[in-house]
Amino acid sequence: MTRLPSGSDAALAPLRESLLAAARATAAESRRAAEAQARAILDDAEREAARIRAAAADAGEATARSEASLRSARVRRQAHEAVLARRNALRLEVWRQVREAAVALRTDPRHPDLLARLRVRALEALGPDATVTECPEGGIIAESGSRRLDLSLPTLANGVLESMTPEISALWAPP
Repeated sequence: MTRLPSGSDAALAPLRESLLAAARATAAESRRAAEAQARAILDDAEREAARIRAAAADAGEATARSEASLRSARVRRQAHEAVLARRNALRLEVWRQVREAAVALRTDPRHPDLLARLRVRALEALGPDATVTECPEGGIIAESGSRRLDLSLPTLANGVLESMTPEISALWAPP
């Protein structure tokens, strides 16, 4: 490689200065462009993060509302079931007490007269050849061929309760 003549350094100095200035200007412009691009990317990222946070908050609120609605429905259903169970228990208790009271009529001094009246009714319904049997729980059961008439005290009490259902159901109906 050959060397440049001795005065060429001084002659090339302005060119060097010009190239160095152009390189510095290009570097400064590149840095400004990179910084602007970085700011734009950061701004976009911050907007996207804000959008994601807002969407997550909306989804969280919707989920919370849905869960609260489900929990409320579950609590209402459980309360309704408890009310129905209590009403049914009350209904069963009324029926139990009425049945016990009917069976207790066996020891009532009027029971023989009641049996006689029930016998007359059974024979009227099934005919004079009907077989009439006294029921251990009080009352009678009559049979004639394939026909059967249950006039036992528990059955009669159930019949009275069923006929009174509209009146006594108020005991366990909602207020």
